[in-house]
Amino acid sequence: MSKMEKWDLNVLYKDFGDEFQRDVQSFKEGVADLTNYAKENFGTKGDEVKKLETYITKINKHSKLSKTVYFSSLTLSTDSENIEAIKNRAKLFEVLAEMPVSQTLFQSFLKDLDIDELLSKSEILKEHEFFLKESKKNAGYRLSEAEELVFAKAKINAASAWTNLHSQLTSTLDVDIEIDGEKKVLPLSLVRSMAKDSCKETRKRAFEAEMASYSKIEKPIAAALNAIKGEANTESELRGYENVLDMTLQSSRMDKQTLDALLAAMKESLPMFKKYFQHKAKLLGHADGKLPFYDLFAPVGEEEIISKEEASKFVVDNFMKFGEDLGKFTDNAIKNDWVDWSPRKGKVGGAFCSNLHPVGESRVLMNFNGNFDEVITLAHEFGHAYHGYALKDSTYLNSSYSMPIAEVASTFCETIVINAALETATEKQKLGILENNLQGSGQIIVDIYSRFLFEDAVIKKRKEGNLSVEELKNLMIEVQKETYGNALADNHEYMWINKGHYYRASVNYYNYPYAYGLLFAKGLYSIYRKEGASFVPKYKELLTATGKNSLYEVGKIAGIDVHDIEFWRASIKEIELEIEEFIKLGL
Repeated sequence: MSKMEKWDLNVLYKDFGDEFQRDVQSFKEGVADLTNYAKENFGTKGDEVKKLETYITKINKHSKLSKTVYFSSLTLSTDSENIEAIKNRAKLFEVLAEMPVSQTLFQSFLKDLDIDELLSKSEILKEHEFFLKESKKNAGYRLSEAEELVFAKAKINAASAWTNLHSQLTSTLDVDIEIDGEKKVLPLSLVRSMAKDSCKETRKRAFEAEMASYSKIEKPIAAALNAIKGEANTESELRGYENVLDMTLQSSRMDKQTLDALLAAMKESLPMFKKYFQHKAKLLGHADGKLPFYDLFAPVGEEEIISKEEASKFVVDNFMKFGEDLGKFTDNAIKNDWVDWSPRKGKVGGAFCSNLHPVGESRVLMNFNGNFDEVITLAHEFGHAYHGYALKDSTYLNSSYSMPIAEVASTFCETIVINAALETATEKQKLGILENNLQGSGQIIVDIYSRFLFEDAVIKKRKEGNLSVEELKNLMIEVQKETYGNALADNHEYMWINKGHYYRASVNYYNYPYAYGLLFAKGLYSIYRKEGASFVPKYKELLTATGKNSLYEVGKIAGIDVHDIEFWRASIKEIELEIEEFIKLGL
């Protein structure tokens, strides 16, 4: 394993010097080239095959730079006050704002074309069949060329600016906390990681300090949330969608029938999770069976502190048992410093993976604290990275997959590591592993359902006007009570501040995709248990297909009907068996 603590971004750029600036200029020229080509060719009929082939070739070529110059955003995620990164990302956003012009003209050109007839005349078009048909479908929601340009440019100083504000305020928030009699000032991400500390008093103090700190930023964060969701309402209405959810589902390549089946199964499972929360509360000494929020992430059972080296070895070794391709890929990535490991001031909280398609690599951000759940997080993020690796030979246009399927590979890799840990664990260790796994499932089913209800309510209420800080806090408490029921002794009224998913300017409802990913992955793993090694190449084939299929079609590749609630119920049944085992071990 590499001894570097921070990730290495040199495969992109060493700094914001000449090479970066040249590529930004090249990207700008590429966008202008696409715009000029679209204006010159998509206003008249004739030569449809040649025009579309040329446009697809150009966009595949020019779009590669959009990922390399993403260097500015990656830099900001670990150093949110980096002035050069802030300035250069703003410059990039200005360039990206020009993209809708060519896209609008292209989609308008597709409206009256018979795509199937054209596909038979060109290998390039046939290769991009899904892109073409999806683009034609989306054409009905396009504004005029001028309106698209205005909307895109407005976003730079509107929703996108609010997104940046949220990131900067939360990543630089100082939290006053007393530990072992010593008063300290620590970054929010570090204090939040204490929720998993083995000491009850530390967890309690961290939670209280965290909650007290939010009052410093609650008003500007509330303003950001109102602005972002207000803009989402405006955009969905102008484009002719039924609502923001309809707009999100279509961008997710997901139909309402699938979402309804998924949410219904999640709602049915709430009493099952209540048993888990109540049993955990009793194991932690809360006789009334109600779990304080500061103990929601408390470790249970025997859990040893794990170093980064040990975590890396465990993940790689067990990935190798599943498939050599996955194991070698992850080992190479860790040794070559694709990971930024520990929390520090100015670094965003949580974890993520960014797939850098043009260079065939990824970068993984962690806030590693040595607990076993961080081993699971490492596996999760390298699931995302492997998904990107599976698509590295696809064209740029065929490498883009939707939100819900994005969480499948990550959750599948989590499952590999969790099951491996359970195989060799003692009873006390097994209790800890099961609890950690159920803790994650509880977040992805119960808490995600609460987040869906919260965001849905905020978007609907926002049509009537801005929501105050108190309204947001009360709404968060209301949805937590609806989902967790009386299993919790209290609530986290500021959960709307620390979940960055609410603040992604062009992505709404980034909650249900996690539940989709968890339960779809459990269904896939069930197939793997039956088929063994013969499943492994099918798995990579499925991942490769995600860039050019709807969620329903991807499901069919695996023999899964995502419209059928029984599939989702069967996946949840797997979690129920884990809860039963957890309760049995924890008696």
